[in-house]
Amino acid sequence: MRRLRLGTRGSRLALVQSELVAARLRALGAELELVEVVTEGDMRPAGMSAGEGVFVAALEGQLAAGHVDLAVHSAKDVPLRLHPDLVICAYPERADARDVLVTRSGRDTLESLPPGSVVGTDSPRRAGFVLGRRPDLSHRPLHGNVDTRLRKLDRGEADGLVLAAAGLERLGSANRIDERFDAALVPPAPGQGALAVQCRAGDAELRVLLARADDAEVRLAVAIERLVLEATGGTCRSPVGALATVSGGRLRLLAGAAAPDGSARHVVQLESEATEDAGARLAAEAATELLRHVALPV
Repeated sequence: MRRLRLGTRGSRLALVQSELVAARLRALGAELELVEVVTEGDMRPAGMSAGEGVFVAALEGQLAAGHVDLAVHSAKDVPLRLHPDLVICAYPERADARDVLVTRSGRDTLESLPPGSVVGTDSPRRAGFVLGRRPDLSHRPLHGNVDTRLRKLDRGEADGLVLAAAGLERLGSANRIDERFDAALVPPAPGQGALAVQCRAGDAELRVLLARADDAEVRLAVAIERLVLEATGGTCRSPVGALATVSGGRLRLLAGAAAPDGSARHVVQLESEATEDAGARLAAEAATELLRHVALPV
């Protein structure tokens, strides 16, 4: 096989995640190099939130044009509509999918934060569920990559941050975690914790290699979570969470939605056989119930 070019963003977390995939493929006999690609999300001003798909679009463009052979994304950032010439060829691993709280004090939990404390997140989903549990807290949008947001916390711009456990763990910063949220308290973003490897649909040789790195249970789980998001009319910026787990031939789905101001929230838990068809029915049922209880932004 030819030497592969793996496209990646230049942030520390993106490079770590790309190297995880590279190591897996090297163990399968592949030779590859990492190629850094600057995305629109990386170039946005520090105070501006990233829109849907901005971390993915530039990598997809380089991939479709043949400048790189594969790209690694955080699965939660992948839009519901992919480039027509590209496919997700592998979901090689999934870390802890939950959200966590990091506090400036280094010892607080969501319940122990004093009233009026400022919690930083640029996610309407995280804000909605946190404020729904603690309406006496304040919310402040904090943007930037994980390292940037941690620095803002340490400078006193917030009293706590809500982040993904997987990112902190992959960066070697799990020691900053003060509380791991139960998924029923803060349902994680669809695909959170999973890595998605994208390649050109017509690259048959590479698709054979990537199939060997694919985790079928992670693929099924992420697909069902994304169906919940799609059925609720959402995007990766929507206040909708979903976490599917596969065990013993059973599929368990937890899904939730919240008003971004915390004024309404609802969580549903369902179970079915671990098949695509049964999972799709489960996702549709969950979405219907969420829409019945929470008025989601269009």
